[in-house]
Amino acid sequence: MPNALYYGDNLAVLRDSIADESVDLVYLDPPFNSNASYNVLFKAPTGEQSQAQIEAFEDTWHWNEHAERAFDDVIHSGNAEAANMLKAMRSFLGENDMMAYLAMMAVRLIELHRVLKPTGSIYLHCDQTAGSYLKVLLDAVFDPTNFRNEIIWKRKAGRGETNKAAIRFGVSHDVIWFYGKSADAGFLRQYRESNPEYIASKFTHKEPDGRIYRLDNITSPSPRLNLCYEYKGYKPPPNGWAVSLERMKEMDAGGRLYLPENKSQRIQRKRYLDELEGETVDTLWDDIAPINSQAQERLGYPTQKPIALLERIIAASSSVGDLVLDPFCGCGTAVHAAQKLNRQWIGIDITHLAIGLIERRLKDAFPGIQFEVHGTPKDFAGAEDLAKRDKFQFQWWAVTLINAVPYGGKKKGADTGIDGYYYCKPDGKKTEAGIVSVKGGESVHRNAVGELRGVVEREKAPLGVLITLREPTGPMKAEAASTGYFKTPFGQFSRLQIATVADLLDGKLPKLPPQEIGGGYKQAPKEDTARQGKLI
Repeated sequence: MPNALYYGDNLAVLRDSIADESVDLVYLDPPFNSNASYNVLFKAPTGEQSQAQIEAFEDTWHWNEHAERAFDDVIHSGNAEAANMLKAMRSFLGENDMMAYLAMMAVRLIELHRVLKPTGSIYLHCDQTAGSYLKVLLDAVFDPTNFRNEIIWKRKAGRGETNKAAIRFGVSHDVIWFYGKSADAGFLRQYRESNPEYIASKFTHKEPDGRIYRLDNITSPSPRLNLCYEYKGYKPPPNGWAVSLERMKEMDAGGRLYLPENKSQRIQRKRYLDELEGETVDTLWDDIAPINSQAQERLGYPTQKPIALLERIIAASSSVGDLVLDPFCGCGTAVHAAQKLNRQWIGIDITHLAIGLIERRLKDAFPGIQFEVHGTPKDFAGAEDLAKRDKFQFQWWAVTLINAVPYGGKKKGADTGIDGYYYCKPDGKKTEAGIVSVKGGESVHRNAVGELRGVVEREKAPLGVLITLREPTGPMKAEAASTGYFKTPFGQFSRLQIATVADLLDGKLPKLPPQEIGGGYKQAPKEDTARQGKLI
């Protein structure tokens, strides 16, 4: 099963494919930003929000038969605490979008509890939109006694609301709820770089060989009569020493003790700067910056989280070889970090768009990586099946085969003849959007080429690509060829090209100008896994 990506509803995947108590760590970052209507948004390289808006969870956030079914599943789940809590929430909130969201989350949290090992942990990443309700659901499913931390990730510099009529303080953080499945859930303390001011103020002593150190107390904080011994004429403190006589001798022999000339003063231990692990990480994470426009790891996915954030979580609550699960994996940061830290992993997402991006990301970052992909077409038969089941998912999937950006969602309205954009700089300077059209029907006709040609002319686009499920006819190929070529600093390219799904699956890609970073997705940097530095 690991390492694996699954396309589909994570509830079905969890129930059908993930065994009881098989997962060591769950990280989930479910959609939660009401201002974005819980959609996955795409932006053009120039920065403005494009018309491309893929409604990955089209009807999940309204109270309808799907929400009612999720609610009923929780009521009959056998988890009385979760059932009672969800009923109370419904009584309080009524049947609205928030209640639909909570019902969806509750039934999935129950499944995540099932797949976690007793020694496992879960981290749920959210913001203020539903964070307080999610905390209550987590208490009901995982038990309040297993709550570990409320982690605050400061994702941007603090500032007030930009609107002059602001009615609240500016929001600068997300919340990560951390639970163990039981008291046996493991945890490894994490460290980060120490504050320079702390170093300067505390490490003020220097050995003859240049080693810098600070002095630290070696007395017991509570009475320990068995450790009230005299050492080299130094009387014990009222509560006794913090170490045994044997350990005191070992530290002395190793040069780890400071013995003042005045024996009325107390012995202290030496803490060397070059042995400092760093500052212990607490619940305020203000040292990990969000993904900005210049970040090397930025792929262009709008909700992408920094790898360092996931590395910290994975390092704290799992070990090498453990299994990490992300049921809302988006652009795959959690599975990327898991692979980097030598964990096994499973990622689940409801869009082919996300799964296709993660496939490319992992192959770019970890050349030669091996993993399974479930639910996405692997051959012509699979592509044909997807085209019959869901026209829009087929279109989105097909567009990603040439690393283009899908355009429009199920509610896009009138057909514009555009299924995707291929961003490039044909002149090497100005960013332009090539047009991608997808045809997944039982047959494809010559007029499809004419329609695409018309769209390219209307949009003043540099090029067009027609992706077809079926083999194009001779007249189609002739008409595409008749559109001619255009010259660029990168070579000469056909103005209109036809690519079959079979060819794309076989790795036979159309010849196109180099893609503009920011359109589609940026290539992930190759990871150096030969040496993993100390994580702080």
